Amino acid sequence: MMNRNDLRRADINLLVVFESMMHERNVSRVGEKLFLGQPTISSALGRLRLMFDDPLFIRSGRVMEPTSRAEEIFSNLAPALDGIAAALSRCQAFDPATSEATFHVGLSDDVEYALLPSLLRHLRVEAPNLTLVVRRADHWQMPQLLTSGEITLGISHTLDLPANARRKALRPIRPMLLRADGQPGEMGLDDFCRRPHAVVSSMGNVSEEADHALSQIGRQRKVVLTVPQFSALPMLLADSDMIAIVPDYIARSMAMIEGVRAEPAPLELPHQELSMVWRGATHDDPAERWLRSRCSALLAEQQMPAVRQIPVQTRIPSYA
Repeated sequence: MMNRNDLRRADINLLVVFESMMHERNVSRVGEKLFLGQPTISSALGRLRLMFDDPLFIRSGRVMEPTSRAEEIFSNLAPALDGIAAALSRCQAFDPATSEATFHVGLSDDVEYALLPSLLRHLRVEAPNLTLVVRRADHWQMPQLLTSGEITLGISHTLDLPANARRKALRPIRPMLLRADGQPGEMGLDDFCRRPHAVVSSMGNVSEEADHALSQIGRQRKVVLTVPQFSALPMLLADSDMIAIVPDYIARSMAMIEGVRAEPAPLELPHQELSMVWRGATHDDPAERWLRSRCSALLAEQQMPAVRQIPVQTRIPSYA
């Protein structure tokens, strides 16, 4: 058993390389992630093999497969590195006005389209020198991105998360009907079922909650288009009889485009929940805590106006 004095022989940089290799299984990708050249990574792997007296990674095609010894080391090492990172972060003050920090966040498409622009404007008032690196992340991708450390914060509808991840509910996701047909009045259920529907799904799914709700009352609809993101929806609906069910904050944003309007759906639809999730290792990091506080203040339910039949532009108070 290694004692504390033996830790002087250990290089924490090598351990970071080891952890990255366990996630990426590829020397080139580890180099890109850590901003190091491939020879540096190869040299670090050689030193790690001497340190642990084990091959650690065996090449299998384009992938470096970990040995059983590497798996054992990783199970003990990952929590230790999280603890070191958390301990070091508590010693560093964070001043948003002068900080040049870079934050890596994952946002679902709906959040990126409708909520990110206003959030970014307010963040830059308080922290004009910050850099925000955004990854597209739906509820299927979020757990892996958090586990690998590619993001430290995510905002989306979320399902299962890594064991050490934290979660905070921000607001309900209320479905609304989006249309651009120019016909007066709100749409009834019969017309809703007759009209062609467009669905936004990153996974290409045609069926969603609306279909389940309709089946419960013995009705169905016709989906004629499935697209992977929200940005093209107003143009696709324009001058057509197609309609779409979208989150309320998407509806408000798109209803500001001429010819597009939002209204309540003519049937009861289940609400999902928009959540903020983050790595347990960054829970006490001052910079990450600041970012989470701003996201919570600017995106939480209390900052959003109630859903109206005629959408209005949302206004969020300044937090400068």
